[in-house]
Amino acid sequence: MIQVTGLTRRYGSAYAVSDLSFSVKEGEIIGFLGPNGAGKSTTMNMLTGCLRPTAGTIRLGGYDIDTDADRARKMIGYLPENPPLYPDMTVDEYLGFVYQLKKCKLPQETHLEQVCTMSGLTDVRGRIIRNLSKGYRQRVGLAQALIGDPKVLILDEPTVGLDPKQIIEIRETIRSLGQKHTIILSSHILPEVQAVCDRIIVIHHGKIVADGTSAELTQQLEGAELLDMTIEGEPEAVLPVLHAVPGVADAAVIQPDGKKSVYRITAEKDGDIRHDVFDALSQNRMAILSMQQVELSLEDIFLELTETDPSAPEDAPAEEEHKKRRLFGRKRGDRK
Repeated sequence: MIQVTGLTRRYGSAYAVSDLSFSVKEGEIIGFLGPNGAGKSTTMNMLTGCLRPTAGTIRLGGYDIDTDADRARKMIGYLPENPPLYPDMTVDEYLGFVYQLKKCKLPQETHLEQVCTMSGLTDVRGRIIRNLSKGYRQRVGLAQALIGDPKVLILDEPTVGLDPKQIIEIRETIRSLGQKHTIILSSHILPEVQAVCDRIIVIHHGKIVADGTSAELTQQLEGAELLDMTIEGEPEAVLPVLHAVPGVADAAVIQPDGKKSVYRITAEKDGDIRHDVFDALSQNRMAILSMQQVELSLEDIFLELTETDPSAPEDAPAEEEHKKRRLFGRKRGDRK
């Protein structure tokens, strides 16, 4: 449905977006995840034709947005971060105005009724937009994007500024829309992307640094089994035993506590070391007080991918090792 190749946007010598390439299948909900200033909104503006790329191509349903702009844009419904509303209009007046502006050919009354139902506006159609809550104004912005029944919805930070209840409502609306539309959703809110999207594209400094499902990103970054174990014994005695176990790549104390410290043990890639570690400690009469497999959260993945400079040389093994130790040497949720 969407094919992006070599997409670049430059301002003078500064690159807002650099050589992005990705594709989106029909019916997918894709999350653009990245810190503020990563290039998400710039990419969205180029996808919708609001901003011309310095280089690269964008095809929507087979139509090039540069050479066949009218057909390509008819396939897009766009909700920018700040919805383009006219606050002195009623919801009905505004949606009717957008209907005319888009030169929509669908039966107006029936179509706008469907749009209001999908976006949860049925009960406020006669109200002035200025008097609506932030959540309802966001729904009006979503409704204008739906006019014309576009196949692709591009939503830029759709829940920004909403309270928790409104965020949940908008997420549920987006999930239901995903049954009939291809959706690209940008956000820097991790739970939102994880809750709504089928696939995640992480952007940092205008470049794609990861692309896959949450589980795939975890597997790619993690690459090895991690165990947190509380072991009874002096670290000077415990650590040599752990390092001697076949398949153990590393072991370190992460919570020192005298004779019952917490250790993080890293297995070699695709290895399961639990039985061997248990046997080795038992043979040395070192009691295991707890054992827990560690899974990286999406937050851990996001921080690891966006704390480094993607333009740095990739052939720096010392830096790569430092990254792994920084990540694997802290408990899930720890932040320094």
